[in-house]
Amino acid sequence: MNADEAPLWMLFASIAVLTGVSAYFSGTETAMMSLNRYRLRHLVKKRHRGARKANRMLRRPDRLLGVILVGNNLVNFSAATIATMIGLRMFGDTGVLMAPWVLTLTFLIFAEVAPKTLATQFPEAWSFRSVYILQPLQKLLYPAVAFVNWISNALLSPLMPKSTDEVDHLSTEELKTVVNEGAVAVGERQNMLVRLLDLERVSVDDIMVPRSEIIGINIDDDMPDIVLQTANSQHTLLPIYKENINNVLGILHLRRLARLLNTETFSKADLLQLTREPYYVPEATPLHTQLLNFQKEKQRIALVVDEYGDVKGIVTLEDILEEIVGEFTSDFASSMPEISPQENGAFVIDGMAGLRDINRALRWDLPIDGPKTLNGLVLEHLETIPESNLCIQVGAYQMETLQIKDNVVKTLKIWRSMTHQEVVDDADDLAD
Repeated sequence: MNADEAPLWMLFASIAVLTGVSAYFSGTETAMMSLNRYRLRHLVKKRHRGARKANRMLRRPDRLLGVILVGNNLVNFSAATIATMIGLRMFGDTGVLMAPWVLTLTFLIFAEVAPKTLATQFPEAWSFRSVYILQPLQKLLYPAVAFVNWISNALLSPLMPKSTDEVDHLSTEELKTVVNEGAVAVGERQNMLVRLLDLERVSVDDIMVPRSEIIGINIDDDMPDIVLQTANSQHTLLPIYKENINNVLGILHLRRLARLLNTETFSKADLLQLTREPYYVPEATPLHTQLLNFQKEKQRIALVVDEYGDVKGIVTLEDILEEIVGEFTSDFASSMPEISPQENGAFVIDGMAGLRDINRALRWDLPIDGPKTLNGLVLEHLETIPESNLCIQVGAYQMETLQIKDNVVKTLKIWRSMTHQEVVDDADDLAD
């Protein structure tokens, strides 16, 4: 029985079968290309059989796409031929013109859009089952696939890079995206991982205790004053300096001092013998580098110096750890007396407060690429020292100066306003 003698129900059944086969090829192509390569490698290490087969096929995407497209096109051409025969037998010459349109609409819905949409939702389930069919098809259609790949590779060879090394490395920002999108899996560790990735963008200059706030011991002070200062200190590591902080003699650990405080012969010479040689670091040292340096040098505290060798501040191992795990206090905002919330939702903030601390306490995103303090941000924005109180806007933040003294903006009132882009985004969300 030839095709002209086949009953119509058989031809329609053939169209239905071919539509299903085409849907399989279309969905498989989308599913295989949608696989998360990092999760796939994880499953391969777990010796997942389907994942191992899929990984082997994805190593040669030209062969994979070749067998899918060769098979899909054979199916589509066969379906087009049968559809033309059906149209001719049912409607004559008019049916020949109608058949391509009806078949295109049918295949578009049932063999393209629907299976590809389903495949994007469940790429692993679809791919890991499809590989058991693709592997024998790849062997069966190998001559046609090899011929097609030979021609396509020859055409693409002038456009391909000369290096054949696989480039599959993620940048820091891409890694952050992976961590953020995997928030369900990583849970509470998400913020910690993001902060860890941010260490290379933050230098010791951003988190150090500034020079004006360094608590140390001036060796020129009277001995009773020194003893009183050590007894009341909230810090365990104190720099010992002479005259000013630029002349640091050593770093004192108060635990080593405790056993000598009660002795009558305790002197400044004994105090200096207990000190450790000061450890200096440049202000531009990235935090991830400094963390390794602390480990290498077996240090917990470092003096931060500028390009002229002057001490700018002090940084500790604890400061870096807080950048990774967050503040050790339960309520960071309560630990910052520089921030005073107001009833109208605004905040009165000390001008010398650090921008990074403000962002962390209030979950804001004030720019931190330039100045380190709120006062510095205002002066940079104005490009002059204001003579009287005024209002400015920096990004999405409205700022009102409340006190200006000694060429410094002492206090400001700040509240966050919604930007035009945020208004547009909210409108789009409501529309969706």
